[in-house]
Amino acid sequence: MAGLLSTFVAAVLLFPIAAAGQTPSKQMLPEAKSTWVPPRTADGQPDFQGIWTNATIVPLQRPAEFAGKPMLTPQEAEERVKRTLHEWDRDRRDGGAAQDLSRAYGSVWWDADAKLAPDRRTALITDPGDGRIPPLTPEAQARLAANQVRTRRPAETPADRTYIERCLWWMAVGPPMLPSFANNSPFNTLVSNYRFIQAPGYFVIVHEILHATRVIPLDGRPHVGSTVRSWMGDSRGRWEGNTLVVETTNFIDRGQFRGAGQNMRLVERFTRTAPDTLMYEFTVTDPTTFSKPWTASVPMISSEGPIFEWACHEHNYGLANILSAARAEERAGAEATQKQR
Repeated sequence: MAGLLSTFVAAVLLFPIAAAGQTPSKQMLPEAKSTWVPPRTADGQPDFQGIWTNATIVPLQRPAEFAGKPMLTPQEAEERVKRTLHEWDRDRRDGGAAQDLSRAYGSVWWDADAKLAPDRRTALITDPGDGRIPPLTPEAQARLAANQVRTRRPAETPADRTYIERCLWWMAVGPPMLPSFANNSPFNTLVSNYRFIQAPGYFVIVHEILHATRVIPLDGRPHVGSTVRSWMGDSRGRWEGNTLVVETTNFIDRGQFRGAGQNMRLVERFTRTAPDTLMYEFTVTDPTTFSKPWTASVPMISSEGPIFEWACHEHNYGLANILSAARAEERAGAEATQKQR
């Protein structure tokens, strides 16, 4: 077991863990420069088509323990991998029955063999320099506080629960598309897979989770009118050299991304830097939510797939159980009150 762990750690630190039949890329870290020239589609655009995963153990925000330290040393990165593997091992059986049950699903539910981006950064956020999301505005703080009051009370209807619990939205879908998790594991790529499809005048992103599909026109058409709103907003793309730049506006007013709302403007940049490596960068601007814009850079690694069905609504027993449990608690409370009379 120790030998296997050492091999896995070395693979994560030095290069993406290659799927069967693939050759590891020579692209080491996101900051490395690449002179590699991407292949072209039939209409002459850089070819991004295929399945990509953004699975990584690098957190969005820089942890307090790494304050002022944007990059880990190789030894520190190795220790982070070992610690993370241990913490997320749901089957380690070291805390008794109660502790084991509290870890929910076993490790069989997550993909320990997933290719992980080779990244020694301490945060995905690159701007501001502290690697942290800028402070929320007073308006955003009030919105979040009101939302927390609603979701913490006994659920009267599905609308009292979060978007994720209702299968309406997931951080991996976005946009922006953040590395996600399944069953509390950062290694499960079941929700971190994306299929990119290109056609003349369009770029399409198919998200594995929630079956969401984003169709991005590239023909220069303007955004839809301000009265038209959607979960994923209204995206428009353009090519800047080998980089696809996508601007998205017209989000709904019920902010699901870190409290952002209908005023959020998102700019995403996709750049393929090696045969199996793609850099995804996004900048969030929402003056009604964040005190200033912020940017994150997420490495994506090619995957053989396949894309699986994510039947969230069809098997959303959790939401039904939350509602039935709330009704049961109400009945028990009413009976207790009646006995006291």
